[in-house]
Amino acid sequence: MTRRQPDRNLALDLARVTEAAALASARWLGLGNKEDGDEAAVDAMRISFQAMDINGRVVIGEGEKDKAPMLYNGEPVGSGVGPRMDIAVDPVEGTRLLAHGRPNAISVVAMTPEGSMYSPGPAFYMNKLVVPPEAEGMVDINEPVEKILQKVAQAKNKEVKDLVVFVLDKERHKVLIADIRAAGARIQLHTDGDVAGALMAVIPGTGIDIMMGTGGTPEGVLAAVAVRVLGGEMQAKLDPQSDMEKKRVLEAGRDINKVLKMNDLVDSDDVFFAATGITDGTFLKGVDFTGKGAKTFSLVMRGLTGTVRNVESRHRFDKLMRVSSIKYD
Repeated sequence: MTRRQPDRNLALDLARVTEAAALASARWLGLGNKEDGDEAAVDAMRISFQAMDINGRVVIGEGEKDKAPMLYNGEPVGSGVGPRMDIAVDPVEGTRLLAHGRPNAISVVAMTPEGSMYSPGPAFYMNKLVVPPEAEGMVDINEPVEKILQKVAQAKNKEVKDLVVFVLDKERHKVLIADIRAAGARIQLHTDGDVAGALMAVIPGTGIDIMMGTGGTPEGVLAAVAVRVLGGEMQAKLDPQSDMEKKRVLEAGRDINKVLKMNDLVDSDDVFFAATGITDGTFLKGVDFTGKGAKTFSLVMRGLTGTVRNVESRHRFDKLMRVSSIKYD
């Protein structure tokens, strides 16, 4: 086997980016203003990217879907010197969670070699299925809900009634929720945060066995990078939520009937992922302000080595503010 010398783990650099966004946005926790919290995270993330030696381009940004502040699609990030990388960002995944002080708001960035990250174009929404490593290769998103649940239960050596399914609490999921209940499984309904839901489905001990339902395409691609590293399986289908979105998706030549599998969503193992908790959550604690600084908690992954790190960081604002133009206090 050909061996290569270890090179720089860019995921650790990404953690600095998500930490900055989390620290900046956490000041808005529970204040009821999701736009200002999101804008603080976007500004901090954009500044932090400048310190990374990459020639990056935002392929998956946020903003157009919900008129939020945004790192726009096509925006260059990084110093411009270094590897050419595709970037997916969600400065605040769960802006409503942050605004209302609810669990599982996180800041997320994923990065892959140029050309290896799925670009959904005008598609804002996709239907997603995420299952844990035990059920990898056993499921099909086109199958009836009951059959999918039976296969996951079998893979996990459980009964269907033992399963807990993560579903976004949206009107569009009325039939899905009814089908899950009819099959006998249990449900956790969340108002937002399906990147967190996908991670919970593949990380042991979170209380979630599977994620199902339609959410944002940016969140879908971000989740796919993490699932590729952690193990498990993700499948998706574009699922326009309006006639105008459907028209634009079809005009862009996208097939809404195609099942997007892992290699369609992320076509490389040389991927990087970082997420930092903003509010306390199931698998990541939120920002803990200490009076003179803060503590942050991050999940950092490198696909090439399969390394997953839980990083606890302590930040001193008196020192940090001397070298940073980001307002943390």
